[in-house]
Amino acid sequence: MSGRSAKFSAPLLAFVAGAGAATGFEPLSLWPVTLAALALLMHLVRRSQSGKSAALLGWLFGVGHFWLGNNWIATAFTYQAEMPAWLGWIAVFLLSLYLAVYPALAALGAWLIVRRPGPGRIVPGWIVPVAFAGTWIVSEWLRSWVFSGFAWNPLGAVALGGFERPGLAVVLPWMGTYALSGVVVLLSGAWLWAFDAWRGGAAKWRAALAAAVPVALLLLPFPAAGQGQGTLAFRLVQPDVRQDVLNDPRQYEANFVKTAMLSGPPVAEDDTTLFLWPESGVPDYLRPGYPRRYYVATTYGADPAMARERIGQMVGPGGLLLTGTVDIVLNDEGTRAAAAENVVTAVGPDGDIVAGYAKAHLVPYGEYLPMRSILEPLGLSRLVAGALDFRPGPGPRTMDLGKWGKAGVQICYEIVFSGQVVQRDDRPDYLFNPSNDGWFGTWGPPQHLAQARMRAIEEGLPVLRSTTTGISAVIDAGGVVRSHVPKHRAERLSGIVPPATAPTLFSRTGNWLPVGLGILLIIAAVVASRRAHR
Repeated sequence: MSGRSAKFSAPLLAFVAGAGAATGFEPLSLWPVTLAALALLMHLVRRSQSGKSAALLGWLFGVGHFWLGNNWIATAFTYQAEMPAWLGWIAVFLLSLYLAVYPALAALGAWLIVRRPGPGRIVPGWIVPVAFAGTWIVSEWLRSWVFSGFAWNPLGAVALGGFERPGLAVVLPWMGTYALSGVVVLLSGAWLWAFDAWRGGAAKWRAALAAAVPVALLLLPFPAAGQGQGTLAFRLVQPDVRQDVLNDPRQYEANFVKTAMLSGPPVAEDDTTLFLWPESGVPDYLRPGYPRRYYVATTYGADPAMARERIGQMVGPGGLLLTGTVDIVLNDEGTRAAAAENVVTAVGPDGDIVAGYAKAHLVPYGEYLPMRSILEPLGLSRLVAGALDFRPGPGPRTMDLGKWGKAGVQICYEIVFSGQVVQRDDRPDYLFNPSNDGWFGTWGPPQHLAQARMRAIEEGLPVLRSTTTGISAVIDAGGVVRSHVPKHRAERLSGIVPPATAPTLFSRTGNWLPVGLGILLIIAAVVASRRAHR
C-alpha cells in the first residue's frame, strides 16, 4: 500500500471502526464487533507518527461511534413542529463532533505513553491496551460531567448480559461503570495481542488462548446478587401514551383515566402498596398557590386540591402514588412563572403531598435552551414545546415515605450518570426511574434500560422503571430484570419490590474508585513503557 493510500485509509478505518463499536450496545448487542473495532483503533493509534494524527484517529472513531450510537436523538425532532425532522440527523452529527473529543483525548494520551523516541518505533503491544484502558476510563469520566455531562452509552455497557444474568457487569459493585469500560478495552487488547502473536509467528495456541479469554468472560453466566424477596407491594404502570397525544390538553383527561384504570382498584389500609406512574404521568399542577391562569388548561381547572383528592381515592387508604409531573417556579412577586421543574411528587391516600423530587440533570435543548438570548432570535427553540426553561433541582435526595419505604428518584436520563444517583449519607431502599421514552426512537429505550440495570448493580439497589411507552421494568439489585413491559404496550406490573443488598464498595466511594483505577493503569503503562525504552 502506498504512503498516500495508507494516509487516507487509516482515518476512514477509524471512522468505520467507531461506528462498528456502537453496534455492541443495545438493541444489537454485537459485542464481538466492538472488541474488534477497539483493537483496530489501538493498532492504528500505535502506528501513528505524531500525537496529532493519533488524536485525529481517536476523534474520527468517536464521530462514527456517537453518530450511530445516538441515532435515537434524531427521532425527537419528529415531535417538534418548530424544526424539520431532517434537522435531527444534523443535530446528532454535530453532537458527535463534540463527544468525539473524549476518544481523541484517550487516543492521544495512550500514544504519548507508548510511543518510543524515533520514527516508527513502538513499545511491546501488551502495553498499548493498558495505556488505552487507563486513558479511556479517565476520558469517559470527564464526558460524564464536563459541560453538564453526557454519559450515555459508556463502553462498559457492551459487557452487560441478558435480562436473566448481569454478564461481566457483575464486577460493577467493585469498580463502577467507567472502570468496566477499561476492562472492555483490555479484553479488546487481548485480541490485538493475539493478532500480533499470530502474525509474529508465536505459538498458535497462545494466540488462540488470548483470543478465547474475552469470549469466555463475556459469555459466562455469572451469578447475580440481589436475590430474594422484599416486603413492599407495588403496582407499576406503563400507559402507552404516545408522544403525539401526551402534551395535547384535549387528551389530558383521557390519558389520566387510562393510567388510573390500569392501576387497578384502591387498596385497603392494611395492604401497603406503592403506585408508580411515569414521567408526565399527571397533567395537573398538584401544588397550590399559582396564579389561577396556570391551572385552567389542566384537567381539574383551578383546584389542585381536587386533583390530589382523586389520586388519593384512586390509590385507597393503603396506597401512595409516585408520579412525574411539573411544578412552577414563580418570580419574586408571585405573579408569573419564572421557570418550571420536572418533578416526581408523592401523593398519599388523603390527597396530601408527602414528598417531592426535582430533576437535577436537565437535557440541554430539551428542557432548557442554553444561551437563550442568543439562540432564540436565530429561530432555535427547545425540543419540548414552550418558552419556559426548566430549573435544575439540588441533586440526589432520599424521600422517606414512611411505611412505603425510602425512595431515591432519578427522572428519565438522570439514571445514566454513574455515581450520581444516590444520596450517599441517606441510602434509599430502592430507586424509582420514571421516564418518557417516547422521544427515543428504536435504539434509545433498550439502551436506557441497560444503563438503569448498571446503576442497580453498582449501587446494590433495585430500580423500578415506569415509562410512558416502554420499556418499563422491575430490576433487582443484581441487575436481573424480574419483569418488564415491552414497548408500545399498555400494562401494569404488580409484585413485591426486590430487596437491596448491603452497600457496595462503589456505593461508598463513587467515581473515585474507577478514576483511581484508571490512573493506576496509566502509571503502570508509563513505567512499563519507560523500561521498554531502555
